[in-house]
Amino acid sequence: PPVPAPSPEPVRPSASAGSRAWRRLCLLVVLLAAAWAAVSWYEPHSWLTGGAWRESLPAGLAAPLFALLYAVAAALFVPRPLLGLAAGALFGSVLGVTAAVVGTVLGAGLCLAAGRLLGRDAMSPLLRGRRLAAVDRQLTDHGFRSVLLLRLLPGVPFAASNYAASLSRVRWPVFLGATAVGGLPYTLVYALAGSRASEPVSPAFLAVLGLVAATGVLGAAAARRHLARGRESTSAPGPATGAGAAAHTI
Repeated sequence: PPVPAPSPEPVRPSASAGSRAWRRLCLLVVLLAAAWAAVSWYEPHSWLTGGAWRESLPAGLAAPLFALLYAVAAALFVPRPLLGLAAGALFGSVLGVTAAVVGTVLGAGLCLAAGRLLGRDAMSPLLRGRRLAAVDRQLTDHGFRSVLLLRLLPGVPFAASNYAASLSRVRWPVFLGATAVGGLPYTLVYALAGSRASEPVSPAFLAVLGLVAATGVLGAAAARRHLARGRESTSAPGPATGAGAAAHTI
């Protein structure tokens, strides 16, 4: 009889590849720390929200440039509420919301690209743990719903959640699409609040504040229900085997 060919040995990463991965991770940490320090010291968002930079630009380029600057600032841990308020104050309701949504999606993409390029290889061995593997599996199998709930939860840091998601295997279209849909309510609220900042007691401004509260409550309730379902599916017994499976099937 023919002798079966030996199965190939699994390819294991070399020590040099592992050291390169850790060097990239250290580079990412240093860059993020330097960016956070620069943002805290120089406060570039104050220059961005001031609007003086618009004077030397054509009218049609101001909003696209603001969206790009919004993306970079959001990836560097500048709070999104400040950027959304600036978008509404500078460009009004419609154009401000559009620029803020585009900037939100681009900023999430920048975080995902930087995290996967510099940090994912070094952090992948840590995903073998039970809890982290479950989170990775959740983002992979139910990426749109998980990212959507993450965007709707109040108080979740935007940049930190993006860098954490870059360690998972969530697909690019799913991640960016869920970011656009889930980030729209808060972005809309911030931009509308910025456009109505001169009228803090107007019905539109009060309606915006009510929308903020309603979005936060609904997002928290949906996330709680989602976590409860995840615990139930994890604690449910697996399918029976052997005679027990046959008896159960019968």
